[in-house]
Amino acid sequence: MSRYQTVIEPFALAHVRVVSGDASGTVRNNMTILVNAAGRIEQVAPSIETSIPEEYHYLDGTGKTVMPGLINAHTHLFAQGKPLNPKLATPQGQRVVSKLVHSALGKPYMATTVKANAQTLLQSGVTTIRTLGDAGYEVVDLRDRIVAGEVAGPRILASGPLLAIPEGHGAPLIALTSSTPEEARENVLRNIEHGVNAIKIAATGGVTDAQKIGEAGSPQMSVEQMRAICEVAHTHGIIVGAHAQSAEGVRRALEAGVDTIEHGSVLDDELIALFRHNPNALRGYSALVPTLSAGLPLTMIDQKVTGITDIQLENSKTVVEGMVTGARQAHEAGLMVGVGTDTGMTFVPQYATWRELVLLTRFAGFTPAQAIHAATQVNAQVLGVDDVTGSLDAGKAADLLVLNSNPLEDLHALERPALVVAAGRPVFRPTVEHFQQVDELLDRVYE
Repeated sequence: MSRYQTVIEPFALAHVRVVSGDASGTVRNNMTILVNAAGRIEQVAPSIETSIPEEYHYLDGTGKTVMPGLINAHTHLFAQGKPLNPKLATPQGQRVVSKLVHSALGKPYMATTVKANAQTLLQSGVTTIRTLGDAGYEVVDLRDRIVAGEVAGPRILASGPLLAIPEGHGAPLIALTSSTPEEARENVLRNIEHGVNAIKIAATGGVTDAQKIGEAGSPQMSVEQMRAICEVAHTHGIIVGAHAQSAEGVRRALEAGVDTIEHGSVLDDELIALFRHNPNALRGYSALVPTLSAGLPLTMIDQKVTGITDIQLENSKTVVEGMVTGARQAHEAGLMVGVGTDTGMTFVPQYATWRELVLLTRFAGFTPAQAIHAATQVNAQVLGVDDVTGSLDAGKAADLLVLNSNPLEDLHALERPALVVAAGRPVFRPTVEHFQQVDELLDRVYE
């Protein structure tokens, strides 16, 4: 029997500095957090005023900082984040890989891979994730095993395969394809029947599988197809994310009613207004998830090192400039801007969610407090899980990130957590395998 099936043991984390995760960067010193046997936060109060029940394990957190667990709103668990082979990104290459991952040998391999990558995310301080493009429904199965307490892992919103047009972005490797609104509706229903609690659309072409210059960002799925998908998903209370990398692609996706724009583009007043008030979105507004971690390495690292093709490089130049500008514009306009890294993509390791916060401060005008706020409270609201996580409020799940220093003073404090707690289950001495060459390269280009 797995140790994760045992009863959660209540504990007190005493004498810690608490970073609340609000936009202004509120800090409270010498606090004690009580976590009950249901894995929920029972109390956050000054240590001097806190009475700790006898049956609670006592953890002395003197010198440590505690904040809400990070949320990563854009992940893929099928790859680790080392450079992807450009040959596998062609339609032909994707077909070969797709056949392999859906074979009798490939399915167990994929299940093992997604489990390992989810645990890497957890060990790096991420306690909630949304996947946006899976090979099949292996992440749905993993999510359910985590909920049942059979394995360790973050809270998961799992998308299953994304929804694309034939030969469109992500197809056929991680996508179901449709040519009409009726087919699109069938595909989203198929995903929902398999238990997904997130939906992803490829609204435009992308960089990774672009086969000609200008393909990334070019509109692919019709507004009518996307509207059909949004209507079905929203009926089931599920938000829809859309890969969109041009102003026109973003506009169409927003008009269709998507709830989050992934990557994004340069914005204008019309697009900003549509983000702020989107009558077709589930909650009446849409949010932007810029994924700077996935874009910037392609343009900032030498092509000989990235291994991307000339076509991918040319596509990335336009797209990445739009992503960075759009992130800054959205932040200045006060739109909902979440944090997602596109884990698994080239140079986006599963353990490096912290780096996106640094990039938001460097390229998009965020303060460290605002970046932490985006990765916790804002992401929780955007993903619709703010009733259970995203802040250190009594009654919420004990999703805690314990650090050796204050991240408001230096976001690099997030890089190596001292302790991670997910839904009341502590991960003591969290460790992940780092890709030293990738880390050194990224540290160098972002200096």
